[in-house]
Amino acid sequence: MFAYLVRRVLYAIPILIGVNLITFFLFFVVNTPDDMARMHLGMKRVTPEAIEKWKSERGYDRPLLYNSAAQGGDKLVDTIFFEKSVRLFVFDFGSSDSGRDISADIGNRMWASLAIALPQFLIGLLVYVSFAMLLAFFRGSYLDVSGVVLCVILMSISGLFYIIAGQYVFSKLLHLFPISGYEPGWLAWRFVMLPVVIGVFAGLGSSGRLYRTFFLEEINRDYVRTARAKGLPELRLMFRHVLKNAMVPILTGVVVVIPSLFMGSLIMESFFGIPGLGSYTIEAIQNQDFAIVRAMVFLGSVLYIAGLLLTDLSYTLVDPRIRLS
Repeated sequence: MFAYLVRRVLYAIPILIGVNLITFFLFFVVNTPDDMARMHLGMKRVTPEAIEKWKSERGYDRPLLYNSAAQGGDKLVDTIFFEKSVRLFVFDFGSSDSGRDISADIGNRMWASLAIALPQFLIGLLVYVSFAMLLAFFRGSYLDVSGVVLCVILMSISGLFYIIAGQYVFSKLLHLFPISGYEPGWLAWRFVMLPVVIGVFAGLGSSGRLYRTFFLEEINRDYVRTARAKGLPELRLMFRHVLKNAMVPILTGVVVVIPSLFMGSLIMESFFGIPGLGSYTIEAIQNQDFAIVRAMVFLGSVLYIAGLLLTDLSYTLVDPRIRLS
């Protein structure tokens, strides 16, 4: 198992390097520092002196890849590529274009994102798996058909509708939760409860139907029919065999959610005014703060790769064939 995980880690390194190089190309070759300066200062009536001053204040006046005017190792170190791209590998995000410490902002805002994403992830997984197992257990019945119809209806409605409807009903009409805002500490549950409930309910249709398909595929396999023929009770069969083997494809779908545990939900945090990393990224895009956007793209890539590694690790726990390879 250890050799299997080491191979996965080695596979992830070139992927992360490739993402970093593509990000650097998009932000500094396609969109040059001069273009960034003009966007911040205004496209009209911008003097060359103002552009150079803006670039100098933010370290964008260096050469891109090779500094022929420097001495020794500084020829490669004193460049935009090293300062703005290579340093990301040690999580040195530097300062934003507005002068803020990006690492400090991420450290402060990630807890608000976790307060929403982690309960939504855990509760959602429990609800989706339980709902799908219920439909699979009563497969072919009116309950199963009604559940599938409900899933299709929920999948057909935009996620924005759940947010707006939830705010209107539970905040404006019933006054059960604040409509927006956030307060650190134990009182944060009042602000995150409604986003968590809405997030879980919005994902019930797609996840419930997908997981139901996984369970039905396992139910129709030969080993399940053999166990049923030997007299194993249906409920025990579902939990002891079907659930365990269906977790392999379920874990594959769960990996895409892991980056959002730290990165936050862009739409959810914006609508509820929660100061997490999702709203932080939206604000950076609106303010054209390219340093923050670069940092968040790289951080998202790292978290996604970490999610892949955790998924591979979880495979070894539910599939003995991988454990022995």
